Amino acid sequence: MRSTNPTYANLPTTIFETMSRLARHYDAVNLGQGFPDDKGPIDVLQQAATQLLEGSNQYPPMMGIPALRQAVARHARRFYGLEIDWQNETLVTSGATEALAAAIFALVEPGDEVVLIEPFYDAYLPLVLRAGATPRFVSLKPPHWRLERADLAAAFSPRTKAVIVNNPMNPTGRVFSAAELDLLAEFVTGSDAYVIADEVYEHLVFDGATHRTLLKVAGLQDRVIKIGSAGKTFSLTGWKVGYVTADQHLINLLGKAHQFLTFTTPPNLQAAVAFGLDKPASYFQDLAIDMQRRRDRFIEGLKALELDVLLCEGTYFANVDITGLGAKDDDVFCRRLVEELGVAAIPVSAFYKEAPVRSVIRFCFAKQDAVLDAALLRLAGLRQG
Repeated sequence: MRSTNPTYANLPTTIFETMSRLARHYDAVNLGQGFPDDKGPIDVLQQAATQLLEGSNQYPPMMGIPALRQAVARHARRFYGLEIDWQNETLVTSGATEALAAAIFALVEPGDEVVLIEPFYDAYLPLVLRAGATPRFVSLKPPHWRLERADLAAAFSPRTKAVIVNNPMNPTGRVFSAAELDLLAEFVTGSDAYVIADEVYEHLVFDGATHRTLLKVAGLQDRVIKIGSAGKTFSLTGWKVGYVTADQHLINLLGKAHQFLTFTTPPNLQAAVAFGLDKPASYFQDLAIDMQRRRDRFIEGLKALELDVLLCEGTYFANVDITGLGAKDDDVFCRRLVEELGVAAIPVSAFYKEAPVRSVIRFCFAKQDAVLDAALLRLAGLRQG
């Protein structure tokens, strides 16, 4: 038969599907794939149900319903002090991954280079390759996962068209410092590049810290495509509602890519997310407080087992360095963990292109207390063995 597109044909089964399949087979506690096991806020769910029954179920506007785009602009003003023109500087997408695809396809062409900061969300690389660009990698190392000048200097060039920045960062749990973001801005402006800012965990920052959007970093305002996610902000990952904020010329480009990807997003879900973004500040504060409580519960349990837990400043994820357990390969370790102890985790090497780090595994702690406790009970076998 004739050949097919090698970008996708050569992709292996994702590590998330592999580990979830093993978790089902071994009846394991699944702390692999990153999603909460809550129902989400009941008032937001009720809005979606009401709109489904009483509102329109025909095509909504391609750029998103006005109510949601206006809510995105109000959200930017409330949390970041940004004045956003909702008609010209916002876009609704079918999830943050579609927003990433639209941004990459709108900006990048063959011959361009795109800087990827690894470990990275697994969709970044195939989308960049499908756009015909050359990826350049900045590899962060545990335990601190810091952006370093020398690494950025090696990755950026006059051919750099864009950099994708995930902050707060999956899978590391890092929240980049103001100094790191300013350093990044120096290289972005020096290469006349754009920033695709994957900020889906913006409301999941811990220990009294607040998120600093790249839209507020000096020199970047007209270069940044900021991506947010209702899935992460409202613990409704299955809804796949994303929203983009950017300068008008960038939103126009993204809209043209978006119209040939999904074109639009279910109107009842958009209306419900608009309602959610206007919820009182206490909702967003409580979201972070509750997730921090889960983080603390789980990490304290890991430390009680004398496991080497790395710093977690945001997101859903806690990372453990397995070197002290005598492990040399995180993928092999995770497969043994699910088979022998019945707990599913993700090897962090899966988030690298060349996997220079093979000593760290990732757990998702966005789960009910009983689930976390069950996992900890099983993980006690690491020391008993």
